[in-house]
Amino acid sequence: MSKIEARIAELGLTLPPPLQPPGGTRLPFHNVHVVGTLAYIAGHGPQAPDGSLARPLGKVGAEVSVEQAYEAARLTGLAILSSLSRTLGDLDRIAAWGRVFGMVNVAPGFDRMPEVINGFSDLLTEVFGHEVGGHARSAVGHAALPFGIPVEIEAEVHLHA
Repeated sequence: MSKIEARIAELGLTLPPPLQPPGGTRLPFHNVHVVGTLAYIAGHGPQAPDGSLARPLGKVGAEVSVEQAYEAARLTGLAILSSLSRTLGDLDRIAAWGRVFGMVNVAPGFDRMPEVINGFSDLLTEVFGHEVGGHARSAVGHAALPFGIPVEIEAEVHLHA
């Protein structure tokens, strides 16, 4: 078991299986695209343990609370780690998290996006530590996200050569 897989288990976390998109949805792209020592991670949303989209769905500040959205960002992080694990074969290949772009499905007037995306950032720090898990980040609000998910996150990671 790799060092990062052991840390995930020690934290009592579980990586979900591949996303089961809503019926009839076609996703013709790579969830993770590796080019040299960079891995580009496509937008991911929160997943339930069975691979389906996690609930609740809706806009943060209306149907979804800040606390629920924070948890959705953590679940999104686990979905990303799962995709990285399947693509890389070993999460210990990650040398550093570079850039994270967090999107929040917001109700009009909601402006606490950074607080929501902290769920993802906190997860990275817990799993990888500050040196590897530290990253540059944006957290922005959107009028809508696919399938009504409250959070979507994309990222770039640097890999050991």
